[in-house]
Amino acid sequence: MMPSIPPTARRRIGILVFDGVKMLDFAGPAEVFVEANQSTPGYEVVLVSASGKGVQTSIGATIAVAGPAAAAGKFDTIVIPGSELHPSKFVTPEVLEATRHLARSARRVTSICSGAFALAALGILDGCRATTHWKFTRDLAAWYPKITVEPDSIFVRSGSTYTSAGVAAGVDLALALVEEDHGAAAARRVAQSLLVHLQRAGGQSQFSASLQAPLPRTPMVRAITDMVAAEPGRPYTVTQLAAHAGVSARHLTRLFRNEVDASPAEYVGTIRFGIARDLLDSGRSVTEAATAAGYGSSEAMRRVFVVRLGISPRKYQQRFQSTAPAPSS
Repeated sequence: MMPSIPPTARRRIGILVFDGVKMLDFAGPAEVFVEANQSTPGYEVVLVSASGKGVQTSIGATIAVAGPAAAAGKFDTIVIPGSELHPSKFVTPEVLEATRHLARSARRVTSICSGAFALAALGILDGCRATTHWKFTRDLAAWYPKITVEPDSIFVRSGSTYTSAGVAAGVDLALALVEEDHGAAAARRVAQSLLVHLQRAGGQSQFSASLQAPLPRTPMVRAITDMVAAEPGRPYTVTQLAAHAGVSARHLTRLFRNEVDASPAEYVGTIRFGIARDLLDSGRSVTEAATAAGYGSSEAMRRVFVVRLGISPRKYQQRFQSTAPAPSS
């Protein structure tokens, strides 16, 4: 069992940065801990590098650090962020040695995005469940077969190690750590202050799929997608959409498949789901969201949420109550 520490004790958070580090990978979690200090003081965030010199981030900005990892002392929690570079490029011997030193005495060892590869290379994740950015999950599983990779997880805890998916998922993980340290109410205050979800439903696949979907190339398809986005509540059929575009239903379906990798009906469904989810996020009721998004009934919307996220719309809204996954229903 992971050793506990008194709730009032100072928790030093050591974040290892390096040239090419993804800015949001470490800035997002750092802001969570700093924000938590506004109501429950106790975190000390310390940036370190392998050499003790400043580093250039992914956006080109140079940031200063407190010193070298080897001289930084003990940390309660260490954070190893990732990079836009492929892990084979940024997981250098220097980064590995700094990670090894920091992890040796830390109570919790965490990684953000492709930072998991540094932990994996040191054997820290052997026998553990872990995740990383969806772009790199196959490489992580292939290179390190002793790790049970969970490619769709936002973050994974396995004993005293914690790994998260890409970029913004580091915020999800940091909120979970705050909840672990100070309780759900404290984590909820931080999430509300930073205007982020306390616990997102679904996994990485909902983001990777949308990120890979190409934008419409032709004015015809773009006109249809714009119309659906502007008026999602209309009772669209493929025949009606095709008539609006002045082409056959078969031709329109072929264009949609080629340009947005979905049928017209699938595209309409995706737009409606996104609008309903945004409305629920803003505090609208399930009935209001279902009506505004164009679902025939609350039950119809519930079925869609269960298929897409594994939970009902009501449970989806309850994700603000805790970083723990909401139960399915």
